[in-house]
Amino acid sequence: MGCGRVGSTLARGLEKRGHTVAVIDVNVEAFRRLGPDFDGQTVKGVGFDREVLVEAGIDKADAFAAVSSGDNSNILSARVVREQFGVQNVVARIYDPGRAEVYERLGIPTVATVRWTADQVMRRLLPAGSEPAWRDPSGAVRLVEVHVHPGWVGRSIKRIEEAAETRVAFVFRLGQGMVPRDTTIFQDGDLIFAAVENSRVSVVEDVLNAPPPAE
Repeated sequence: MGCGRVGSTLARGLEKRGHTVAVIDVNVEAFRRLGPDFDGQTVKGVGFDREVLVEAGIDKADAFAAVSSGDNSNILSARVVREQFGVQNVVARIYDPGRAEVYERLGIPTVATVRWTADQVMRRLLPAGSEPAWRDPSGAVRLVEVHVHPGWVGRSIKRIEEAAETRVAFVFRLGQGMVPRDTTIFQDGDLIFAAVENSRVSVVEDVLNAPPPAE
């Protein structure tokens, strides 16, 4: 639901990946953003109207994305689709980060546009690790880019995990992400992304910001 810049980009992207897509919007002019090559279905209406949803094929849908410009419309549509039509794979875009956290706790995945953008900018302004790349809705766990002292170069990822008592989720190396094995060696230029309990972020950063202890 929603055929703005996000919705139209999402619809085209899903179609290119072989999925069948239906797009709902109250403004038929918005469908022009889909381009002449879009083969999916377009339906005029609001996404929380049962008849509109049925016309769009919600009874056969595997997933639903509410990405209109209105928080209330998005969350209402997401709830109708999940609770009345039984579609479990649902996501709603929410501009108000406070609302987003509430709905996350209710089991409706959300993308908080303002919070996401602010976090991404913050991560580029402040030292690596100061802001999370991802955090769970409860705030208990976050995925952080951790600055690792050059002294760790040549040590195994397993050794880094043991020293920091945390899990390295992935390594970004030469422009590509990789899930490390126990035998993966930390190389110069690697970026480490670790899954860390919120209460231990400073501890993990202190350990890895310093050179490794002598062995």
